[in-house]
Amino acid sequence: MSDMISVNERNYPNSFKTTSVVICLDGSQKEYLDEASKLGLTTNLDRITKAGEYLMAHSAIPSFTNPNNISIVTGRPSSVHGICGNFFYTPSTSKEVMMNDPQYLRAPTIFEKFYDSGAKIAVVTAKDKLRTLLGNGLKFNEGRAICFSAEKSNLATKEENGIENVNDWINRPVPEVYSQDLSEFVMASGVKLLKEFNPNILYLSTTDYIQHKYAPGHEVANKFYEMFDNYIGQLDEMGATIIITADHGMKPKSKEDGSPNAIFLQDYLNNIFRENETKVILPITDPYVVHHGSLGSFATIYLEDKNKTEDVMNEIKKIKEIEVVLNNSDACKEYNLPSDRMGDIVCMSSEFMTIGSSEEKHNLSGLNEPLRSHGGLHEREVPFIVNKKIPINKDTQLYNYDAFYYAILGASHE
Repeated sequence: MSDMISVNERNYPNSFKTTSVVICLDGSQKEYLDEASKLGLTTNLDRITKAGEYLMAHSAIPSFTNPNNISIVTGRPSSVHGICGNFFYTPSTSKEVMMNDPQYLRAPTIFEKFYDSGAKIAVVTAKDKLRTLLGNGLKFNEGRAICFSAEKSNLATKEENGIENVNDWINRPVPEVYSQDLSEFVMASGVKLLKEFNPNILYLSTTDYIQHKYAPGHEVANKFYEMFDNYIGQLDEMGATIIITADHGMKPKSKEDGSPNAIFLQDYLNNIFRENETKVILPITDPYVVHHGSLGSFATIYLEDKNKTEDVMNEIKKIKEIEVVLNNSDACKEYNLPSDRMGDIVCMSSEFMTIGSSEEKHNLSGLNEPLRSHGGLHEREVPFIVNKKIPINKDTQLYNYDAFYYAILGASHE
């Protein structure tokens, strides 16, 4: 291996004395960890934060799962890697396309670059929607790469995932998608992979089902973090260099009666402009909508007539609970977004509000708890926990996508 590897214009050390582990603890704002700690449920996390660092970082915007996971594994924002939501709209075809195919990825992952240099890579994600993106560029027939999802663990093969018979191997059935078990499957797999596969780089990405349903301090949320803490203790005992961060935080978005607090922006605009003159796109939308009903804090709007951009922006600015209203150029510059995958206008709502399209298009039947969601600026602050002292530059803004740089730096200097 060479001394350094360049990935997306950033140089990474290319030597490993310990395994470099990064965990994306989906939806985990600081309050979840702090509330569990107050009850003595996170003794391992408490110990490693004393030995290492407990910092705060910013996520990529929009603060959704797909763009932030891909930012973490490429080390760069969406303007570089191109994944800026769970799906995007193509005006030329009038189609809304899921962004879970590697063809939409514009930058190599850290995994691909290190694999090409001879490293061993292991990746476990909760939902299968991320798996093909995370595993892009890896070869699974050489015994140096494993990448599978908890959701479809029973379908893993040597050819497609580098591992087979996962459920027998981990001695766990396929977990329910909407459960704590999905994330626990990820963590248990990570511990077993570290013991048996001994990768140079290990990435674990959980799901935010619990965080969408339960506030910090709720007994169900506390149980989740107690579970997580147990696996962190096991990973730490094996000497790995560990960084724990999140793709986004989570905020309550409900009215006092428990109903969702939402602005249905397409309905609002249709009352002012001609039908089909504006098209509201919600990048939070994906096949897993039970826990959020496609209501998040970020939206982008495409216009039939771009000359009306200022007129439409001025109308949206009249909505008190929409805090950010920017044109494409300004939004992409401010938040490092790919301009060709954003609409003519970008909007973000206030802390306790979400943005919908048309009310009739949102199936909210699965929301049996008050809505909790994310996507905007109020959910971008996330923990950045390191289990050892690493020289982290604290003079510039820290991002969750700095995680692998520092994890690999720490693993190379053990």
